[in-house]
Amino acid sequence: MKKLFIFFAAMLFLAGCSTKKENDKPVVVTTISQIADAVSVIAGDRVEVKALMGPGVDPHLYKATQGDLSKLESADVIFYSGLHLEGKMLDVFEKMQENDKTVKAISESIEEEKLLGNEMDAKLYDPHVWFDIDIWKTAVHQITDTLSEKYPEYKKEFSENEAIYFKELDDLSTYAKQRIDEIPLNQRVLVTAHDAFNYFGRSLNIEVRGLQGLSTESEYGLKDVRDVVDFLVGNNIKAVFIESSVSDKAMKAVIDGAKEKGQNVKIGGELYSDAMGKEGTEQGTYIGMYKHNVDTIVNSLK
Repeated sequence: MKKLFIFFAAMLFLAGCSTKKENDKPVVVTTISQIADAVSVIAGDRVEVKALMGPGVDPHLYKATQGDLSKLESADVIFYSGLHLEGKMLDVFEKMQENDKTVKAISESIEEEKLLGNEMDAKLYDPHVWFDIDIWKTAVHQITDTLSEKYPEYKKEFSENEAIYFKELDDLSTYAKQRIDEIPLNQRVLVTAHDAFNYFGRSLNIEVRGLQGLSTESEYGLKDVRDVVDFLVGNNIKAVFIESSVSDKAMKAVIDGAKEKGQNVKIGGELYSDAMGKEGTEQGTYIGMYKHNVDTIVNSLK
């Protein structure tokens, strides 16, 4: 009798698990929060979205934790940026693909001629594509295509959500261009810790200078600091910017160097580069993050 009770209890437990699985939403795991935000907009409440990298996290240096591996293993779809942004996780993504999991590097859907080069490696491209709204839309469309193929019953809904979102992105692009035009041409220079803003500069006609290279793995030396200081002094640039996911130590060294040469340079504000703001805040969305950056830059340089 006791064995029979245990048997039925086990069957009820398994039945409960089966019902729960059927009722659960598909799980989409992303690396950076920029992608997670786009998935949330396109898919709405049809999926559960989990981002591995939150506010202040540097994707160039990020290594997957055991908890991350569990999330990736249980995911129905995995989206990462690609173009070597998450360089330390490439082996993990390859392993997931070998297990027949849906894994997409969304930035690699962008045409090569629209990508910027990588001065540190001729075989690579600049991975910070989300700062050019037009080509970021191509990457986001990869999300729509992938989810539509995986869940065709929601294809129409995904496409409609994308169309609404792209109109908002077009409006954001117009806003950004109008605001950047407020900066005098001779002051239209953005100086940051690393070269995350080259797409931003190209799309909005603003010169960009970074102390480090495209990846925060690259080292900067005294010569790099001197070169930036000389540029600031020579062009009478009044402000530099720190980044939420990068130490401000380098930029403070630049400010001190400029001061020694009689140039008063201030920190114009904190920009979001490789990571967005806290979830639940305006800066925790792509549009809010981008608008914050534009407003911070313009208000400090105009």
